[in-house]
Amino acid sequence: MRFSQVPHTILMVRPAAFGYNPETAASNAFQKRTEDQQWVHKMALKEFDQVVLSLRERGIQVIVVEDTPEPQTTDAVFPNNWITTHEDGKIILYPMMAPGRRKERRDDVVQQLKNQYNASEIIDLSEHELEGKFLEGTGSIIFDHPHRIAYACRSARTDDGLFKSLCALLDYKPVLFDAVDANGQAIYHTNVMMWIGDTVAGICLDSIHDEGDQEELLAQLTATHHKVIALSYAQMNSFAGNMFEVKNDKNERFLLMSQTAFDSLLPGQLAEIEKHVNVLPLDIGTIEESGGGSVRCMVAGIHLPVK
Repeated sequence: MRFSQVPHTILMVRPAAFGYNPETAASNAFQKRTEDQQWVHKMALKEFDQVVLSLRERGIQVIVVEDTPEPQTTDAVFPNNWITTHEDGKIILYPMMAPGRRKERRDDVVQQLKNQYNASEIIDLSEHELEGKFLEGTGSIIFDHPHRIAYACRSARTDDGLFKSLCALLDYKPVLFDAVDANGQAIYHTNVMMWIGDTVAGICLDSIHDEGDQEELLAQLTATHHKVIALSYAQMNSFAGNMFEVKNDKNERFLLMSQTAFDSLLPGQLAEIEKHVNVLPLDIGTIEESGGGSVRCMVAGIHLPVK
């Protein structure tokens, strides 16, 4: 069975209490504190609603789930960290490092997906939190579904053993490497520095200091016929590593990215990307600044078979 790289639908969670999370800031260098948290939440809702409108106007299927007021979850807008769905019917739930973020996992959302799609198996990895082992969904893992390859950079939020175990379970080849920011700090999530679409990929190669790791990554992407867009540290810091390819009801492809990421791209890079996919910039400056995550973090791809 050859899986599709691009989901047919995306799941998004409309936040009820969005804001700066000090619990995650220690390992997420992208977060910035703003004093007026009420204003931050109001702006985040405005940005969220505009993103959903922009997607639906282009025929992209979006399931919007309302966040619950209790328990309060400041990062609920980033569901990709706790759930992935797969074309063979699997739903996987992931162990997350910050105790407060574990409250984002919702049985009712899983049940909604089971009601709407053919879900054959629930794999719950959350028990590994008790062992201090974490693997934060498609924050930690970049899947290349058609070629059954999974990429991950090591960090406090991405456990080597757990990643390899999941790859064995899914029958995916694991590609593990180290990546650091300009200050030498481990990059907390792989999807900060790397994205893979159907035929094009973006990677901050500067963040991978080991030549062997670089060579393996590029060899894999060459073998899978991906055009690689090399991103600089400055572009990574503008969230250009946090993009996601989707399709609409006419099977037209779009590469979702924030306006910040779009503005950081060089004309040649943009022209190369547009040979492969339509570019769709989305303005989410408040969500990026306070939450430390961008467009890719806001969407969980639905690959489950439709009933």
